[in-house]
Amino acid sequence: MSDVARLAGVSIKTVSRVVNDEPGVHPDTAERVLAAIEQLGFRRNLGARNLRRGMSTGTIGLVLEDVGNPFYSVLTRAVEEVARTFGRQVLTGSSAEDPARERELALEFCSRRVDGLIVVPAGMQHGYLVPEMRAGTPVVFVDRPAGDVVADTVLVDNLGGTAAMVDHLAGHGHKRVAFLGDAPDIFTASERLRGFREGCAKAGIPYDEKLVVMGPHTDAGVAGAVRRLVSGDDPATALITGNNRITIMVLRALSTLDARPALAGFDDFELADLLDPPVTVLAHDIGAMGRAAAELLFARMEGDTSPPRRIVLPANIIPRGSGEVRP
Repeated sequence: MSDVARLAGVSIKTVSRVVNDEPGVHPDTAERVLAAIEQLGFRRNLGARNLRRGMSTGTIGLVLEDVGNPFYSVLTRAVEEVARTFGRQVLTGSSAEDPARERELALEFCSRRVDGLIVVPAGMQHGYLVPEMRAGTPVVFVDRPAGDVVADTVLVDNLGGTAAMVDHLAGHGHKRVAFLGDAPDIFTASERLRGFREGCAKAGIPYDEKLVVMGPHTDAGVAGAVRRLVSGDDPATALITGNNRITIMVLRALSTLDARPALAGFDDFELADLLDPPVTVLAHDIGAMGRAAAELLFARMEGDTSPPRRIVLPANIIPRGSGEVRP
């Protein structure tokens, strides 16, 4: 606020009056203050004001990639359960993998004076949250780390889990293993691709760029990719999918083909165990991820000032038959 006052050539009290829409400020002066606010990107931090006064709004914010994805539905429920024990409600919004939308939601929650914030990052620029964090709003990142700030983070062992799945498939005789991942600029997708590469090296099977297809994906795109991967003189005998949505797209594509390669997917999903054959997956406890993130957040809200923590949860193979038998 002092920077705004200095640029506009007014007192801090005048800036406060303009920001709070109080009477008694000349229109020309108010216009100078508003121009300075726009130039400096100043935002009124209502959350900081409430924290200084020792007030709580009884809410926390949760910014997700897509609340319609069952993965994030489970995560949300786990956060809500922890929040309920602390007498808080959860405000939720979906970024749709748009960094601008993520920023908009996060700052909107902060302007609504949430007591804390949990974010699934859509991008790698999170400096915009530094003023909120310095003002006392705790922030925890979940599923992916922040790009340029140091904060509490809860992740899954994306690299180790995918490498273990490659080794699992190689142990069942597969030498041509393909990988279908999400957009490579997404942290989880890039880590799972890295795990796939390392898994191939450790298992002694060739890593072939032609067997890697990265997103974003559509049903039609996946169908075409699957047809290409399982045809030709040296087809893939096994497919690893990078998340539950890609797995479902691959299952739709395979239903139209005579070829039936082995299939193993990252993330378990509803009815995966009831399909024919049931789908082998790399499962991790989404609820545990949500609980860990919420517990870290509430610890900070209760006064924990220890250094930022990084929690990495395991991903475990659940063999069900779709990935173990060679076609």
